[in-house]
Amino acid sequence: MTDIMNPSFIDSSLESRAVTFENPTGARGAGGKSAGGRKGAPSRVIGAGERVVLADIEGPGVLRHLWMTVLPAPPERLRALWIEVFYDGADEPSISVPLLDFFCLPHGRTAPFASALVTANEGRGLNSTIPLPFARHVRLELTNGSDASTVLYYQVDYTLEPAMPSGSGYLHVSFRRENPTRLQSDLVITEGLVGPGRFLGCSLGIRILDEGIWYGEGEVKVFLDGDTSHPTICGTGLEDYVGSAWGMGRHAAPYGGCTLDVRAPEAIGSRSQPDFVGMYRWHVPDPIMYATDLKVTVQQIGGVLFLPGQEADMAAIEESGRLAGEGWQRIADGTLIFGIVERVDDACATAYVYCREPQTVERLDVAKAVVDLARRSYEAVDPMEALAVSAP
Repeated sequence: MTDIMNPSFIDSSLESRAVTFENPTGARGAGGKSAGGRKGAPSRVIGAGERVVLADIEGPGVLRHLWMTVLPAPPERLRALWIEVFYDGADEPSISVPLLDFFCLPHGRTAPFASALVTANEGRGLNSTIPLPFARHVRLELTNGSDASTVLYYQVDYTLEPAMPSGSGYLHVSFRRENPTRLQSDLVITEGLVGPGRFLGCSLGIRILDEGIWYGEGEVKVFLDGDTSHPTICGTGLEDYVGSAWGMGRHAAPYGGCTLDVRAPEAIGSRSQPDFVGMYRWHVPDPIMYATDLKVTVQQIGGVLFLPGQEADMAAIEESGRLAGEGWQRIADGTLIFGIVERVDDACATAYVYCREPQTVERLDVAKAVVDLARRSYEAVDPMEALAVSAP
């Protein structure tokens, strides 16, 4: 691809364009005409159930930057806003995912964070600089699957180019949710996209259901090019996968972080589990390439602590078949007993995969995506929700 990140790079064959409600076609010299050029159409009300085309562009080209914002709303309404991308005249999407999940914010909840590819500035301005190359055509759509209207602001910055950049692929983004997961069955993050391709990374979310002190012992496994029983790449734990260690709280770094840790105030700083967590991982300096086939999974495994004298509770876990790893381990000079255990939680995954050729991903099931996300009593309500447009 062109050396676009070199700030001294110049190539006049690239045409810089942008699509907004002020210039829906992105045509040269056609921006800001509304209200005599005095900011007449920066946003639009998107009605309940409405689908709107945000970009419809003839290529070749590359979508370089997506920025969006909507009015605050309850989690189930925000989760019901979703986007799809169609390449080169295809009838089925190669991207089909809830809007917030595309920006690494699961569970319909917003939070401020910044990473190398995606940011949520102040928790309100959603930005992605993940490039979306296309050879002939690209169409970006947003659907409001909720029962109330919202207000959308957006901008898509792109370049028109003489040809699709050499060696590049089409971005595919898919969403999966298991609510609940199945005992001893790993959550599939992505599978089925034919190579050659590249696993760019993922955003994961967990709504904690299971008992225990810790939800994140599961290993992320990457099966490449014919791997069957065992993967080529196997991590050491969920917090390790996103670059942290010894548990996980909110943090953000260029290539990995934890965007959400939603818990009651009295649970902050304690061993209690959060109600919702969200995290991301980008494989940019450590690329994961594949030639033919790819499957990425994450185990649903956590940890428990017992004191001597709680052997009956330990035996119950053993009898249920949930004890995993190397069994019970005595730590802290034998005063504590730690065990790795299989878990059942509500887990979701958004996967980002580049493929040499555009392919179809499973379309979002909105009803499945929005259930069981109700705001907790301790969660603050954004005062700007009062500005939301009432449902017609």
